Amino acid sequence: MRLPFNRFFICACLLYTSLQLYAQPTRGALFIIGGGSRPVQMIERLISESGLNKGGYGVILPMSSSEPDSSVYYAQLPFYKIGGVKIIGLQFKKGEIPRKSKLDSLRKAKLIYITGGDQDRFMAVVHNTDIEKAIWEAYGNGSLIAGTSAGAAVMSKVMITGNELKHKEYNATFSRIELGNLETKEGLGLIDIAIIDQHFVVRSRYNRLISAIIEFPALKGIGIDESAALLVRGNQAEVIGESQIVVFENLNHSREVKNGKMSARNIQMNIYLPGDTFSLK
Repeated sequence: MRLPFNRFFICACLLYTSLQLYAQPTRGALFIIGGGSRPVQMIERLISESGLNKGGYGVILPMSSSEPDSSVYYAQLPFYKIGGVKIIGLQFKKGEIPRKSKLDSLRKAKLIYITGGDQDRFMAVVHNTDIEKAIWEAYGNGSLIAGTSAGAAVMSKVMITGNELKHKEYNATFSRIELGNLETKEGLGLIDIAIIDQHFVVRSRYNRLISAIIEFPALKGIGIDESAALLVRGNQAEVIGESQIVVFENLNHSREVKNGKMSARNIQMNIYLPGDTFSLK
């Protein structure tokens, strides 16, 4: 029996749509913490969003830290205080060729948590390796990827390293808004429409993030304060924790330079509080 053309066309479209949906992996979520203390409600939300309260395990990646064992211990503590979840440390070293079983442990984790330290140190270990691929595979299969401080910075594709190119002595913030001073490298790229900065309000990192959105005008600048986190699912973002998140946008992709100093017009700034939601589009 032959189907009428209209019915055949509809069935074909439905089949194609189903196949397309099946072919697309379930994208996970990001939980980006600005550093500092992690309130109990933040850890509880991490657990529930990752599904660890229903089983499975989480993995802590401490490669940002110069003392990875201590970093794992202190990252585990808030989870142990709540109890009922399994979360382990998984350390990789630069140049290491990881065993398949170790990479599988990373791929299958419901939660991947990247500790603080030095974001450049972390990316030196994972960039263009099977470790980075495993993080992406976990994310593509629905895992929650979280990070605090340096672990927040690595979420961006354009990653702020924290260094100034023109002024070598480290400062927590920038004293100038000038061209060619901001050092950036390639991060994990789990969020590619924004540049992430951390410890933002506490350390007054406005000049640094403003410099970033003038030099990279197509990207939003998201400054996450200590004890605050941004939960990102698709294009939707929610503020979690106890402090603010500041978002800058260079609406007209504006930039002028005179004597090395940068200027821009119509830069938009929004400040969000815990419980606020907004679109990243």
